[in-house]
Amino acid sequence: MSALSALPFLKPVQLRSPRSSSGGQRRHTLPASEFRCLSPEDAVSVFEIEREAFISVSGDCPLHLDEIRHFLNLCPELSLGWFEEGRLVAFIIGSLWDQDRLSQAALTLHKPRGTAVHIHVLAVHRTFRQQGKGSILMWRYLQYLRCLPFARRALLMCEDFLVPFYQKCGFKALGPCEVTVGELAFIEMQHPVRGHAFMRRNSGC
Repeated sequence: MSALSALPFLKPVQLRSPRSSSGGQRRHTLPASEFRCLSPEDAVSVFEIEREAFISVSGDCPLHLDEIRHFLNLCPELSLGWFEEGRLVAFIIGSLWDQDRLSQAALTLHKPRGTAVHIHVLAVHRTFRQQGKGSILMWRYLQYLRCLPFARRALLMCEDFLVPFYQKCGFKALGPCEVTVGELAFIEMQHPVRGHAFMRRNSGC
């Protein structure tokens, strides 16, 4: 059983299927809202959302298409997609890291023995922004991480203007990040992930 399938708060919410007027049989519909780990087959949809979200702001994407495929092949269990009626509307991609702070190598590496989850990117489709979906997805992702026995904390880096958003999600700033991308500088932020046994008693994991 996958970790996601064991978590009740990540199970899809099903639409009630209307009866057809002819035979009285139920018509199959896609889940109204579904949260699941991403797969390499989702990479193009992920990149399209990410490209639109980031290029207009910073001129580049945190992950290019080949890097998205790279992480979704290596560690799909550290990603989470939000689908509405089968359409990807928001996502998070992460990987494992094994040092206290992020370094330039963290942009491309997955450290299987690491205990820190490096959140590379969170993005929401343009037609679904300003609806609180980013905060909801991050909350669900952190709940999911709490059910992974190896995860101890979540790390990310962001530009100054995004610090208040992540603070509202429970992250605390660690200070300037040593990672730079071109002329961009970042703040590194951290969120503790509590022990597996404790959270099993309190979150239904």
